This record gives sequence, structure tokens and C-alpha cells, in this order.
Amino acid sequence: MFDRVFIIAEAGVNHNGSYSTAKGLIDAAYASGADAVKFQTFRAELVVSRNAPKAPYQDLTTDRDESQFEMLKSLELGRGAHKKLFAHCRKKGILFLSTAFDMDSIEFLSELGLEIFKIPSGEITNLPYLRKIGSLRKKIILSTGMSILKEIAAALNILISSGTKKEDVTVLHCNTGYPTPIEDVNLKAMLVIKDKFKVRVGYSDHTQGYDAALAAVALGASVIEKHFTLDRNMLGPDHKASLNPREFTAMARSIRNVGIAMGGGIKKPSRSESANIGVVRKSIVAARNIKRGERLTESNIAVKRPGTGISPMRWDEAIGALAKRAFEKDELIEL
Repeated sequence: MFDRVFIIAEAGVNHNGSYSTAKGLIDAAYASGADAVKFQTFRAELVVSRNAPKAPYQDLTTDRDESQFEMLKSLELGRGAHKKLFAHCRKKGILFLSTAFDMDSIEFLSELGLEIFKIPSGEITNLPYLRKIGSLRKKIILSTGMSILKEIAAALNILISSGTKKEDVTVLHCNTGYPTPIEDVNLKAMLVIKDKFKVRVGYSDHTQGYDAALAAVALGASVIEKHFTLDRNMLGPDHKASLNPREFTAMARSIRNVGIAMGGGIKKPSRSESANIGVVRKSIVAARNIKRGERLTESNIAVKRPGTGISPMRWDEAIGALAKRAFEKDELIEL
């Protein structure tokens, strides 16, 4: 699905309901090196009941007196704004993504021309939702926060039985804590998911900083998703667990470097080190002046740099041989 690590700047609702802020997030995500910028598409009345409480972390970062419904309502982006943001992404050269949180939003994003559908952790047990997205036969990124392997298996089965090809699904290990304590990251679970389900995997990172994201890339993540904000001091539920543009740029640069450093897996001298082989390795040399026809022994030969002569791995072959000619001290021995 992806030729290199696919970096998603998760703008989410960090636009705080403002189209201009959302547009600014697109520009900053593009400048920071992201491959895609992702928003959230929903109608509050279709997602949450009017009296549903907020998560504890949301209480800390938003008005404590408002309900989850009131918070989400203030963070909605209209259909017209979506269309303009989609067009702006295409103009900038960054992929527009958005997570749908209700059935109407799935339809809208499909009509908008979304190339990849991102399923959030909270919908992994939503059968009609999964069946709807699976029937679109699109590329899918599935987050697995709060889930167990049995739930991931069920979600994958629904998506595939609904029409999506298994090779079009990437499963993200995730922890739905904002921010996630580093001791709760459990990155090895990403490898368990890859091994058990034979799928492409990635990591949705909610930690502060990006050490865990880099470790995920080193372990083989093909997708990294990270919350992104213009300013962590803004009021809103996700800003505190997000990277600002400067930090996101540094993360993206490091991810690219780690990806390059992983290489192709064939153990052989690299182009940059090949010139050092003759300098750093050693050869069999004369430990003192040797006469022609003299027998080579452990007392008259030695191993020294440079490595442009006979390899010391042929030491046993050299011992007992007759000198083909006279050798001066430190001269490379010939057999």
C-alpha cells in the first residue's frame, strides 16, 4: 500500500471548528513533511447522546460544564468546509483524510472521493459501521486502541467479508490514552498483530514526544499517525497530546532517517565502508626479514595492517610453507 513509512498528521478537531485554522493545519502539515493530514467528520447528534459524559482528559482540556455532545457540536466542520479543505489538500500535494464517526459521514466522505478510510479505535466493535466501510472496497487503516486480538479478528473478518481485500487493510497498534504513558505503549503488540493476522501494521501514537513512533518504525511500522496542532496552548480536547509544527517536522525527518537506515536486509559492505576494508583489516606480513626458501613459522610472520594482502584466515595455510622469495620486515607475504 505504501512505498515508505506513511506519515499522517492527525489534525483531528484541533481546528476548533474554524475553517481557517483547519486550512492552516493543512499548510503546516505539508511543510512539516507529512504524507497526509487527517480530520474528523461527524454530526454530533449521530455520534453521542446529549447527556454523555466526557473522557477525563477532555474534562481537563475543555469546559467542565459542557457535555460531550456540546463539545463535539462546537468542533464540527460543515460539508462545505470539507469540500474546500479537500480541494486545498489536492492543490498543496498532501493527501486529505478524515475519520467518519457516523454512517452519514461515511457516505459523504465516499462521495467526496476519499482514497483511504481510517477507522478509529472506538468503532472497532461497531458492526454496521465496519460493514459499511468494508463494502466501499477502499484502502483501510484500522486503529485498535482498547481492543483485544479477538476484537481485531472480528473487525477484519467483517471488513473482508463485506468486500475489502485483506491486502488493502493496515492495522495500527494504538493506546487510547491522551497522552499515553510511555509504560502503556506496549509496542511489541504491533508485532503480535502482524504475526497473527499477516497484515501490514503501523502505530497511532498518543504519547508526548515521538520516541515511541521512531521505535515503531524500527520495528516495521508502515504507517505512523500523530496528533498535530498549531499551538498546544489552544483550548480543545487534543491539543495537549499533539506535536506542534516544529516538533512534527523533527519527527518526520527522524522517521525518514530511520526508514532509510533499515536498509534492505542484505549483509554486505556498503558503498561508504568499502574503501576502508583495506585500511582497517589486516594481512599476513613478515615479522622480520625472511630469506627465500625459508620455512614460514609463527616466529617469522605476523598479522598487521593493511588488509590488501593475504587474509589472516589463511594463517594455517601459511605456517610451514616455504618463502617464494625474500621478504623484508613488514612486507606483505605471498604464498
